[in-house]
Order: sequence, then structure tokens, then C-alpha cells
Amino acid sequence: MKHLPQKVNLLELVSGITDYNNFVVSEINDHVLRIAVIDGEFHWHEHETDEYFMVLEGELFIDLENEKSISLLPGEGYNVPAHTKHRTRSNIRTVNICFEKNDNDIKGTP
Repeated sequence: MKHLPQKVNLLELVSGITDYNNFVVSEINDHVLRIAVIDGEFHWHEHETDEYFMVLEGELFIDLENEKSISLLPGEGYNVPAHTKHRTRSNIRTVNICFEKNDNDIKGTP
């Protein structure tokens, strides 16, 4: 797991990334801060714990199992509660951070 104990610019970390990528930036106690680049959709899944998403660049859509869709723009965040079937998607290159338990399976349960 990657741990950056110094000051870091999150957008610089992903400046050259265009394909889907999701990695740990830092560990915080029993949680991690992940950053992801997405341009398209991720599969429907759910987790045992909450996930908090915040957009840094682009627009992230979080589709929820109840057919509700959340649109997040830069600076906006949303908490997906544990055991909520969801998927993330975007229409353009989008960068988001996610705060979650460090043992969370990032692929989720389909």
C-alpha cells in the first residue's frame, strides 16, 4: 500500500493518467484515501462499509439501486452507505477521491 507522509498535490498525481486507475494515496488509521480516474462506467456492486466520494475534476455520476442517480461536480461529495448497490460512471475524464475502510474490496460484490 502506498503511503505519502508529505504534502501532495492530488491532481498532479493523476495528471498523465487517461485510462481507468484507482489507487491508495494515504492510509489514515484503519481507512484509506484513494484517488481514481474514470472515463466510462464501473460495474454495479456493493460494499460492507460506507464509501465517501468527492470530485476533484470532471463530473461523477453515482447510480444507486433505487434508480436514483447523484451527479457530483468538483468540490462536491456524497456518502454511499454500506450494503447499497451502486456504480460510478462519467461521460468525460473525471478524477475523484474516495475515503473508505482499508480492507474494503474495491471491486465490490456484483
